Amino acid sequence: MLIRLVRGYIGRYRSSVVAVIVLQLVGTGAMLYLPTLNADIIDKGVAQGDTGYILRAGGWMLAVSVAQVVSTVIAYWFGARAALAVGRDIRHDLLHRVDTFSAREVGTFGAPSLITRTTNDVQQVQMLLVTSTAILVMAPIMCIGGIAMGVHVAPGLSWVLVIAVPVLGGAMGAIIARMIPGFRVMQERIDNVNRVLREQITGIRVVRAFVRERHEIARFSTANTDLADATRRVGRMMALMFPTMLFISNVSIVAIVWIGGHQVADGTLEVGALTAMMSYVMQILMSVMMASFLAMMAPRAAVCAERICEVLDTESSVAPPVHPVDFRTDPANVEFSGGEFRYPGADDPVLCDIDFRVAPGTTTAIVGSTGSGKTTLLGLVPRLIDVTGGQVLVGGTDVRELDPSRLRSAIGLVPQRPYLFSGTVASNIRHGRPDATDEEIWEALRVAQAEEFVARMPEGLESPISQGGTTVSGGQRQRVAIARALIRRPSVYLFDDSFSALDLTTDARLRAALRPATTEAATIVVAQRISTIIEADQIIVLDKGRITGIGRHDELLATCGTYAEIAESQLSVDAS
Repeated sequence: MLIRLVRGYIGRYRSSVVAVIVLQLVGTGAMLYLPTLNADIIDKGVAQGDTGYILRAGGWMLAVSVAQVVSTVIAYWFGARAALAVGRDIRHDLLHRVDTFSAREVGTFGAPSLITRTTNDVQQVQMLLVTSTAILVMAPIMCIGGIAMGVHVAPGLSWVLVIAVPVLGGAMGAIIARMIPGFRVMQERIDNVNRVLREQITGIRVVRAFVRERHEIARFSTANTDLADATRRVGRMMALMFPTMLFISNVSIVAIVWIGGHQVADGTLEVGALTAMMSYVMQILMSVMMASFLAMMAPRAAVCAERICEVLDTESSVAPPVHPVDFRTDPANVEFSGGEFRYPGADDPVLCDIDFRVAPGTTTAIVGSTGSGKTTLLGLVPRLIDVTGGQVLVGGTDVRELDPSRLRSAIGLVPQRPYLFSGTVASNIRHGRPDATDEEIWEALRVAQAEEFVARMPEGLESPISQGGTTVSGGQRQRVAIARALIRRPSVYLFDDSFSALDLTTDARLRAALRPATTEAATIVVAQRISTIIEADQIIVLDKGRITGIGRHDELLATCGTYAEIAESQLSVDAS
């Protein structure tokens, strides 16, 4: 997965990759040449007292060192630039893919996991790429070149390399193999910490209201301790790497000095060759150490790449058609024909045999007990989810044959839980239509009964709104969300229990203002209060996912027991 992911993105920056390879070849070649120059200075210059040779060779060493430093720095610059660009592209594609997901895919992964995959997981892959630019080319060239040069300058000591390199590589491989499962557990524990923390921050009011602070602190402590334990287990394995590398390296140097010293004393080896051999051994072992460091990062990056690819490879269950059908968005009727929705693996459908039609300029209300499928039904119209049976038609065309963007542009949706983004009142409403003028925004706020409280804000339309709209009340948040839908002037309005946080007076004024604003649109309202939908052109009663009654208020009171029971309970409460 890691290779497939990196190969697919790094290919976009071939010029930078080629520059890194060329510059690393130059830098590594210069590094390999330095011990030979040093040996020549010792054997030909110092031993013979030739000052001129020492100066000439020293000048070459200085030039080679400068070339090595300059080429390596430039290579790192190109490599880091490419690696950061790859991280940016992966994050972009992840967010683009998540944007195409239906509620089913988002629920499968979970919001905390998707956040972790887009941030922490991408960062791990990016860090591996940044490190690879410094090591991936240099390490193998230095290792192979060092072995070749070492055998050339001191053939009698080459057996030390034959033993040391495989032993060091095998030891590192055994440690890294045991680290891979630990990294996978670690990423899952990070997901869990993010999930618990997100729940506690989002539900802080509920936690305080029910005095559950200690319980939630204990729950977070458990998740945090689990992550610390997983990290500690991986850390113990990582702690073995450097002592193992240093031990093998030092034993190799001691063996070379011991055996090489005897050969120098016997006259079979020159002092310069011995020092060059020691330098090459250090370079070889350093290259193995660098490769081991890279390999240490690779398992975690591989796990992260696997998690990233899971998201990128997941196709949305709400896929756009290959050849979308053009359709008229104004006016547009909404029609359900034998609509059914069933969750994967569920024994019974959530919705079954849904048949009704909403004509332009009319209002259809949907009522029913909790869990009857009202919100699910509403989500089928803009294709937030897709029917598993039957059809949903907008403008006379099956929504599965329409381009999702064009379909949704014709729909104004106010969700059950209205969400406001960090920014201003104006920026939130302009989510509905970016080119809306201030006058149009004020008009939408007037219809949504939000003009008064926005005008009282210190900065009016430019008043700041925090993430989630926590700086305004629930009723104000709902009215701003309604204004956001109104500003689009869509052909279809979908109100999912959008008036529940409003008092009866504001509710009545809002419904009165909505009538002239929605005269040419098909409107579907999900509501709990009978007073909200009493004047609807058509009321649909849902019970356990099935339609048990369709008609106007007076008709349903006489013909539908479920509706009569709901109405009677509310009217009796209102009367009391």
